[in-house]
Amino acid sequence: MTEAVVTIAQRGADRLLSGHLWVYRSDIRTAETAEAGDAVRVTDERGRFLGKAFYSTRSQIALRLLTRDDIPIDRAFFSSRIDAAAHFRETIVNQTQVFRLIYGESDQLPSFIVDRYADCLVIQTLSQATERRKQELVELLVERFSPRAILERNDPKVRMLEGLEQKVSVLHGDCPPEIIAEENGVRFHFDPFHGQKTGAFLDQRENRRAALCYAHGDLLDPICNARPFALTVAPNAETVEANDLSPAAVEARPRNQQLNNIANVTFKEANAFDVLKHYDESGRRFDAIILDPPAFAKNRASVPPARRGYKEINLRALKILRPGGILITCSCSHHIPEYLFLEIVAEAANDARRCVTVLERRTQARAPPILLTLPET
Repeated sequence: MTEAVVTIAQRGADRLLSGHLWVYRSDIRTAETAEAGDAVRVTDERGRFLGKAFYSTRSQIALRLLTRDDIPIDRAFFSSRIDAAAHFRETIVNQTQVFRLIYGESDQLPSFIVDRYADCLVIQTLSQATERRKQELVELLVERFSPRAILERNDPKVRMLEGLEQKVSVLHGDCPPEIIAEENGVRFHFDPFHGQKTGAFLDQRENRRAALCYAHGDLLDPICNARPFALTVAPNAETVEANDLSPAAVEARPRNQQLNNIANVTFKEANAFDVLKHYDESGRRFDAIILDPPAFAKNRASVPPARRGYKEINLRALKILRPGGILITCSCSHHIPEYLFLEIVAEAANDARRCVTVLERRTQARAPPILLTLPET
């Protein structure tokens, strides 16, 4: 079968040569024979071969590079990439049954996500290309991992940019409505059908384990999210208070607490900003505080208000820390780079008149890995 050829402008070629894996639609010059979801040959305007990529007829990300080598994009290709991703996790994942098994571009399987929840897999096919190959990819996952079930959580809005419907369905086996699995030795209930992302946010796993080393005394987790730091760090703290704005989430968390026989954690329904302000005004103080808010900056336009939000929450937290206290502060905003986040925390420290020492600078868990030349990962 003859492969379609897509020719790109020099700007797009330079982007690929710099190590990035995406070419935007504005840099496509010719793609006459390419169809939705094809694996195409990519060339520059001089006809030089640049690699093979997934092609989209709808998304602004028109090309997602698969390989820079002139090799067949067939079942063996995808099998080898899945094997490589699995082998990498075998070397770096421990003390957990829940982790990202395949992370799209970082594992050279662009737009394909696989998360593991004990013996079940939850997948996302986020482009025309992976959607078109979904059955084959499921077959390869069954062959490699023999999971109890494979569920597709194809409900992200990004699929609409590819002209794909949003849906959630079981593709293999029998997926239970609730999965109990361990993360860092702590057992949690996971809802694969309705939970955040594919059931939970998985990128803080190693940071939760690291936080355990710093937990002591009275600890506050004012934005505890779906799977809080609170339960992981509880063994090293005297008391833990965890707050969240979602009533349903707060009601669900005691189940995880009971699952692990943890008695020193209290969950409350509350707004983090209000909680921090109240404790500042009332004189309540803590030995450790964990700040893990949702992304304040969803896009570049939201960076200024996000910056103000991050400063306020860190300022209020620093003001209610006892001398020698520990602040574990996080940002998952791609548009707030690390240097800017550190600058924001430094400004908050100055305003709080606190001297702050950096003990650790961490990032997301190694699974999902960061591809050095693709900041979006």
